[in-house]
Amino acid sequence: MSILTILDAANTAATVDAATDAVAAAAPAATPAGVPADASTGAAECPLPAVVGSDLLVPLADGRQVPYANLDYAASAPCLEPVRAAVAEALPAYSSVHRGAGYASRLTTARYERARHTVRAFAGARPGDAVVFTRNTTDAMNLLARCLPEGTTVVVFDSEHHASLLPWPRAVRLAPPASPGEAVRAADEALAAIDGPKLLVVTAASNVTGELWPIAALAHVAHERGARIAVDAAQYAPHRRLAVAALDLDYVAFSGHKLYAPFGAGALVGRPDWLAQAEPYLRGGGATRNVADEVEWSTDPEQRHEAGTPNVLGAIALAAACEALTATGWTPIVRHEERLTARLRAGLPEGVRELALWGPDHPRIGVVSFTVAGHPAREVAEILSTEYGIGVRDGRFCAHPFVRALLGEEGDCADGTGAAVRASIGIGTTEEHIDRLVAALHDIVRR
Repeated sequence: MSILTILDAANTAATVDAATDAVAAAAPAATPAGVPADASTGAAECPLPAVVGSDLLVPLADGRQVPYANLDYAASAPCLEPVRAAVAEALPAYSSVHRGAGYASRLTTARYERARHTVRAFAGARPGDAVVFTRNTTDAMNLLARCLPEGTTVVVFDSEHHASLLPWPRAVRLAPPASPGEAVRAADEALAAIDGPKLLVVTAASNVTGELWPIAALAHVAHERGARIAVDAAQYAPHRRLAVAALDLDYVAFSGHKLYAPFGAGALVGRPDWLAQAEPYLRGGGATRNVADEVEWSTDPEQRHEAGTPNVLGAIALAAACEALTATGWTPIVRHEERLTARLRAGLPEGVRELALWGPDHPRIGVVSFTVAGHPAREVAEILSTEYGIGVRDGRFCAHPFVRALLGEEGDCADGTGAAVRASIGIGTTEEHIDRLVAALHDIVRR
């Protein structure tokens, strides 16, 4: 495939999403044990799983209590009921992993390693890919940064979350691209100018605008230039099916707390060679094969970078969330999200400016960031909370350069910091939540 073909495809918003989905769908679905074979493709639709806290009541400034409208999924998603059940089941036999001979230790070890296989299948990874459990996406990206071959240069866009923007010791930073095709072209040109090992780092879905990035095209040009690609899938994984092998991605990172498993675990999934050759991310028990006058580190990349007692319950929770989403099927999840996102965007009043890098028609997940004319972002968020029982995020969303670029002078005029408000949608979001937010924004604008 020529670079011109890739650029033409990437410049068409609908083609970006459709091409990525087509590549992913063409690959055999890796299905965790106990999940129907057709579930991971969305062929068998199930009801959306329940979330813990869906009946939460919150106080308002006038003394009333109302059901909480949680529109802050992009920051941290609530726990799924199947995840809570999986953790409760594991707790009575909780014990150390890998180093105990007792029944509880062996059972916990089996559950922990099964979680690793489940996460690998959920990511659509290659059979030999490593799955290293981390704390979150930030931890996973920093782990990868520690494992880069000496002299590696990283190419990264300024539109990235800080977790993907900041860890690299040697980086070429690119301006936010004007189009998907420009993203592919800029990455291609930057990689072509670099000698030695190189890595392209990019998000799959923006945590600021929700827009989907052309990761299939970016993976292609990265490999054409002899580079690898690492994808921040923190926002993508809860909303769309991952397909590491089908899209030929080298690494993906994502967080349990954004994937309805808020128990402090995340994962770095990808090729094992760089991980197996690097110094351990942490030095301690479990990462070693032998300690004498010299230390012999484990050659297994997962053990090598999981020193100490790992977050076993976090891994079990993460796997349970992966299984629940896979069993539900992606079709109902995506339909639910797209319907509510369209309802929200269509209801935004005059005076509310939605942030976007590539225009209103580009495919996106359920993330809508905006400013309200004449009202600082923090003020809007506080009004939504105290007067309407709505939870949103305000600020720069750990993507300061990107938000400043999107807002320009408006950010300084609004509140002097370049801040915005972000509403984000998930499995527990309802039409009433969306309608309440729309009505509240109309009220605020009228003030």
